[in-house]
Amino acid sequence: MFDCNYLKNIFMDSGGILKTSQLNEYGFSAYMINKLLRDNKITRVNRGSYMLSDTYLHDYEIISSLFPEAIIYLESALLLHEYTDRIPNEWHIAIGRNMDRNKYNVDYPKIKAHFIEENILEIGVMEIETYLDEGDINTRIITKIYDKDKTICDILRHRNKIDKEVFNNAVRNYIKDKDKNLNKLYDYARKLNILGLVETYIGVWF
Repeated sequence: MFDCNYLKNIFMDSGGILKTSQLNEYGFSAYMINKLLRDNKITRVNRGSYMLSDTYLHDYEIISSLFPEAIIYLESALLLHEYTDRIPNEWHIAIGRNMDRNKYNVDYPKIKAHFIEENILEIGVMEIETYLDEGDINTRIITKIYDKDKTICDILRHRNKIDKEVFNNAVRNYIKDKDKNLNKLYDYARKLNILGLVETYIGVWF
């Protein structure tokens, strides 16, 4: 059996989560993985994915570790931007239209994948950096998310599918936000062909 430091190092090097296939590559057999589970050294995140038992990761950090290509989207982006305090039942992520649709069917966290046209997928993407600290090891986790201005464009586009209270609060919070960027907002709106919606819901306040 590998020592605890080795186990900690390989998990931290992988952003806090390892899949069965990765553990196998590091020399852990199915028997050894099951023993680590029984000994409470590792915890099953979902079928085929594991994390150290004494490690805490937010759901969005788990998603980013499992699916680095995923972009936090819609109500989930509103939550991280603090435009809503309502935690969605499932995490909305944006994915390229040509990605394998089955890979995002995981037990935990609950994910709703939206498959987006490649020509608009990367519009307004930013990154959030968080850190997983384990003693002398500090691991950076990168979460891709649409910025505030793009997120407002997204909820305008999908306004009929979003809870009315969540929608109204998000618009009000954006309007009050001193860090909003109206130049970006209108640029995104033109690229997404929703300039009329932006002028109707946002422009009236300026």
